[in-house]
Amino acid sequence: MPCYKLSKKDDKNNFYIKRYLSMETNHNFIVLLDDIRSVLNVGAILRTCDGVGVKKIILCGITPQSNHKKLTKTALGAENYVEIEYYKNSEEAVQKLKKEGYVMYSVEQTKNSVGYNMIKYSSKSCFVFGNEITGVDIKLIEESDYCIEIPMYGKKNSLNVSTCVGIILYNAISNL
Repeated sequence: MPCYKLSKKDDKNNFYIKRYLSMETNHNFIVLLDDIRSVLNVGAILRTCDGVGVKKIILCGITPQSNHKKLTKTALGAENYVEIEYYKNSEEAVQKLKKEGYVMYSVEQTKNSVGYNMIKYSSKSCFVFGNEITGVDIKLIEESDYCIEIPMYGKKNSLNVSTCVGIILYNAISNL
């Protein structure tokens, strides 16, 4: 792994900008966040989405929007690189994405869930993540093509949503 020695801040910024502009991804991922309560979770998710090369993040319902002043605390500028849309009604966003040919993956523990690492993902995928307490809304689960879950082996039955997003997205790009 090369180590880059940069003497000026401008040189460092130019290096990262050139690297970002030259990157291409082989996927067309969208992340839909439905009723996420924590602005800090949304910021962390935006940062992960930028790292994975997500095309767009859709914020729905009570999910804090990108103009929230605390979002930049954890997003660290990622909100400037990932396209962001807001829908008051998440079902409307899902219907639009399905018409555009996206395969919908709700990340939720259900009786029909498949392990996140047991599936080959579409390059045109939308991953739906729900509220930190109540999970993905049943109406969105019913609209989904798949329900996927991360197996839990400890006492708790869930992970923080931002941790979950990272696991799911990085696994998905390696299983296209």
